Amino acid sequence: MKTVHIPKENIDATLKNSPVKGKNLLEPFRTFALQNKLPFAILEDTSVENDAEVHVKEGDLWFCLEGEAKFVCGGEMVEPKCRLNADGTENKNELFASKIKDGGEFVVRAGDWLWIPAGEPHQHSATGTARLVIIKIPSKT
Repeated sequence: MKTVHIPKENIDATLKNSPVKGKNLLEPFRTFALQNKLPFAILEDTSVENDAEVHVKEGDLWFCLEGEAKFVCGGEMVEPKCRLNADGTENKNELFASKIKDGGEFVVRAGDWLWIPAGEPHQHSATGTARLVIIKIPSKT
């Protein structure tokens, strides 16, 4: 791993994109992050409700850049399934479901942070457009 400088201009160029309905990793930051093997991305959610999920071996640190998103965290996933690896085998470290039962709700707005530890069910949605930084942090266990 090498040190990577991310100039503000890179973020500004990414945020100039016009919103698109659905869940999107924004360019040019997406390509920059992939090329530099960075553990984070800028996600845009516009009028979307995402699957509930659990990451067994990594936590998610969210920072809201623009708009607002509703998160449901904790509780229990309803009928969870394993995501599939590229070779079609089950990835038991990544689970998903359509919803969460008995979770707590949080609304994140521009400037807010949200930490979701490894193993905690979570789901988020946006009725308008939310732009969020998602940072993946490996669990120490």
